[in-house]
Amino acid sequence: MRKARYITQLKMALDLNMSQNTISRYETGEREPGLAELVKIADYLNVSVDYLLERTENPEINK
Repeated sequence: MRKARYITQLKMALDLNMSQNTISRYETGEREPGLAELVKIADYLNVSVDYLLERTENPEINK
């Protein structure tokens, strides 16, 4: 999702107050984000947490 939107790891990390290394580790599966980080990333990308967790193919947020 990040790559599809042409957002660099560094930009995303700076916007979310994280390190680029942390974003990289999340993407490679070397590290898993906690609930607070998942929510921040989902909000940033405007997708549901379920979409990030690959529990659905629908990125829409159901409110």
